[in-house]
Amino acid sequence: MVNLLHNGSEPVTSLKKKEHMMETFGLMKELGSFLKGVGRMFYVVDPQETSFGDSKDVPEYFRNAWPYFLLFMLMENIILWIDRKPIYRLNDTVTSLSHGLIQHSGKLLFRGAESCAYFYIYERFRLINLPWELPITWYLAAIGVDFCYYWVHRACHEVHILWAQHQVHHSSEEFNIAVGLRQSVLQGWCGFIFYLPLAFVIPPAHFITHQQFNLLYQVWIHTETVTTLGPLEYIFNTPQHHRVHHGSNIYCLDKNYGGVLIVWDRLFGTFAREKKDEEIIYGLVYNQPSFNPLHLQTFYTEYVMGKFHKMKAAIFFGPSWEPGKPRLGLDEDKVKVTAREKYNVKLPFWCNAYLLVHFCVVVYGFQELAARHMGLNPLTVFGFVIYIIVSLTAIGMLFDNRPLACVFELLRCMLLVTAIQRMTFDGIHNSVLLATEAFFTLSGLFWFLQSVKVLQITLKTKKD
Repeated sequence: MVNLLHNGSEPVTSLKKKEHMMETFGLMKELGSFLKGVGRMFYVVDPQETSFGDSKDVPEYFRNAWPYFLLFMLMENIILWIDRKPIYRLNDTVTSLSHGLIQHSGKLLFRGAESCAYFYIYERFRLINLPWELPITWYLAAIGVDFCYYWVHRACHEVHILWAQHQVHHSSEEFNIAVGLRQSVLQGWCGFIFYLPLAFVIPPAHFITHQQFNLLYQVWIHTETVTTLGPLEYIFNTPQHHRVHHGSNIYCLDKNYGGVLIVWDRLFGTFAREKKDEEIIYGLVYNQPSFNPLHLQTFYTEYVMGKFHKMKAAIFFGPSWEPGKPRLGLDEDKVKVTAREKYNVKLPFWCNAYLLVHFCVVVYGFQELAARHMGLNPLTVFGFVIYIIVSLTAIGMLFDNRPLACVFELLRCMLLVTAIQRMTFDGIHNSVLLATEAFFTLSGLFWFLQSVKVLQITLKTKKD
């Protein structure tokens, strides 16, 4: 029997086959894109697909990798749960992710300004013209960026004023993938000068590409769920090597600076193996208990500047330096960190749920800002970045159960409600704005009642 015709020409069965093939092709394409995204986390990429002649064509690999970060964190928690080990703590995880948001919010303000010197040197003083499309250029850039990162990282540990920024990354008492995103807002400015020698040879597009891949690789090595990678431990930086780097034990200090390759540490005498008979204690030698990201971003800089007024040379030597001692101090003078109780404030379930929801709203706001910031006035971008930092600070204060946290949160909620009523948000549907306004109005009302003690809700705190 003849098939019915579609539009008088093509059989319906033939059309359905084509639609099915298109759906299958679309799914395969999406799967391929997903696998490439996963590969980028391990520096497994195609040089031809990731080589660009113009730096403006380089994708935002790191910013676009957030779904993979979340996926890896989910997988890590599942493995920890199966192994009956403690999973992520909400307060510490949100604090780590808050630092990542603050860092990338800063990048929206800088708009790549930290790379201007690199562009300037390459355009005027480059020694050779490496063709951007050749694989050798790609590989030289990969090795060159990783070599320079080793010295950036080493300097951030061995120069006190640089450590004041990098210590943010080490401030967590946990060691998990979320900690890999805990960075200082000024980290890019602290290290850019160490990459400038590459500008005499490596095209800017390759530099920007590999700087992102280098950092992507370093995220997943923040985990205790991977014990060893066998022979790869001799060449690559791995979770085992990086656990040592994050330890505050004496043998862990100032060790394993490598980004992707561990060979630099082996060559320059900064390599240390993980000791199986000694528990690694994570966090700073002198811990500063807090879940407030703004405090963690700034407190050590204040300390270093105070030390600078007393001893001018203190900012250029290591954190453990004392007058008359070696540049990095003596091991016998350093604090012997042993097992210690982790800082943890226990909040009611409703409060943790509230903070998680509001943190997700901040993440959504950041994504919207990141997508539109190039078309916005720099002053407008600055205002929204400040609001993001204020929001994350308020969330951190509530996690710390600070006395004035509820008042600060009330002001934050009312500030956003006022902004929605007074400003124009092009590209955002009115229903979204209306829902956001209602949500923050109710949130503000709740914290107003809490502030004036009408609800008489107290947050009971104890150390875990």
